[in-house]
Amino acid sequence: MPRVLITTDYLRPGDDVDLFLRRSGLETVHLPMAGRRDPAQLVAALAGIDAALVANEPLTGGVLARAPRLRAIVRTGVGYDSIDVAAATRFGITVSNLPGINANAVAEYTVGLLLAGARRLVQSAQGVAQGNWPREDGHELRGSTLGLIGYGASARAVVPLARAFGMSVVCTTNVPTQLRSDPEARFVALPELLAISDYVSVHTALTERTRGLLDESAFKRMKPTALLINTARGPIVDEDALVAAVRAGEIAGAALDVVCEEPLAPSSPLRGVDGIVIYSHMAGQTAEARAAAGRRGAEEVVAALEGRPQFPVN
Repeated sequence: MPRVLITTDYLRPGDDVDLFLRRSGLETVHLPMAGRRDPAQLVAALAGIDAALVANEPLTGGVLARAPRLRAIVRTGVGYDSIDVAAATRFGITVSNLPGINANAVAEYTVGLLLAGARRLVQSAQGVAQGNWPREDGHELRGSTLGLIGYGASARAVVPLARAFGMSVVCTTNVPTQLRSDPEARFVALPELLAISDYVSVHTALTERTRGLLDESAFKRMKPTALLINTARGPIVDEDALVAAVRAGEIAGAALDVVCEEPLAPSSPLRGVDGIVIYSHMAGQTAEARAAAGRRGAEEVVAALEGRPQFPVN
C-alpha cells in the first residue's frame, strides 16, 4: 500500500482529505509542520514514503536524494520555491502545485491590508491598548493608484475589488501581451509602476529574477506616501533596504504577510519599525481555501501516483 506523508498543519487524521486518500488505497502519515525541520528530520519523515502532501517544507536536493521511494510531491498552495524542482526531476519525482486555489482569499486579504494601512487601523488599536486615544488622519482608497507586481490568479482577483473602491490599477508582469486581457488594469514597466503608485502590492513568484526585486533603488523610485504590501514571498523584498527606506521617509510604510525568515526572528531588522506591520503568513488561510486546497491536493496525490498529474511544475 503506497504511503502518503502529510505535513500541512491544518490537515488532520480522520478529516475529509485523510478519508479520501485512504479510500483511494493509500496509507496516510501525518506529521504537521511546526516551525522549520532540519534535513535529518525531513529525511526521517520521508522514510518509506511514496508521496508527500506538503506545506513549505524545505525539500532540498540532499533531502530528496535520501528518499528513494518518493515519487510525488504536492504543495497545498501555489508557491513551490521551497522544493528543489530540478533535483526532484533528476530523481524521477513529480512536483505539483495548486494554481489559483487561494486566489480569492489572497485578494480579499490584500484589500484588508490596503484598508488597514490607509486608515492606520493597527496603529490605532495598539494605541488604545496602550491607554492612548490616537486620532490621526487616514486616507481613502478612492482616487488612489494601486500597482500590482505580477499578474497571476491572486493579482487578477484583486483588480475588481480595487476598482470597486474607486482605485486605478496598474500592473507589471512578464505574462505575454496576448494574455493581458483585463480592461480594468493598465500594464506598465516596473519603474513607472513604482513612481506612480500610492500602494504597491506584490503577487509574483519567487525566482532568481525576483529575489531582492524591491531593493534600495526600487524604494527610491516610490512616492514618500506610498505603502508596500507583500503577500507573495518574503525574499522578493530586501528587508534591510525596506527598513532604511521607511526610517528615511522614502516610503510611508509596509504591510508584510511574508518575511524572509518565518516565523519572524527575534533579531529581525523589521521589528520595532514605526510604519512596518508584520502579519503571520495568513493571506491564503481561510476555511474555504483550506478545504479546497486539501481536497484538490489529495486528488493531485492520487493522480500523480497513477502517472497522470494535473498540475505538474516539472
